[in-house]
Amino acid sequence: MRLTDAAARARLGHRTHGVLCTVHPTRGPQPVPVMYALAGPDHGAGPDHVGIPVDLVKPKSGTRLQRERNLEADPRGSLLVEHWDPEDWSGLWWVRAELRHLPSPPPALVSALADQLARTVPHYADRPFDHLLVLRVEAVTGWSA
Repeated sequence: MRLTDAAARARLGHRTHGVLCTVHPTRGPQPVPVMYALAGPDHGAGPDHVGIPVDLVKPKSGTRLQRERNLEADPRGSLLVEHWDPEDWSGLWWVRAELRHLPSPPPALVSALADQLARTVPHYADRPFDHLLVLRVEAVTGWSA
């Protein structure tokens, strides 16, 4: 069953983990698991926005990630969030958000997203971010059993 826009956005807002897909200029789609926060219109930020941290917690080769280079070349992305239970298929669902990268987001929006991450992800309580990728939610679609 197709989810309404409001139901899809609500499910997106109640999660903190999903799969971000960006497009590499030569290799094509590049999905990667990410933590994220959602700031909606009720946060004074206009349309919904997703904040994806480039953190200092998990090991990396650097803080300039391929997903950032991909978004600079093509600002489109998708975030897929889902619930899967192999024992009970009646509760299956997924939501896909179509995104557009904002290379220079307003500081208040970055702060709202950082606050949300600090509240919802225990490892991010001290805000160990190098920076946040900010993407505007252009559309959502979803399905539920």
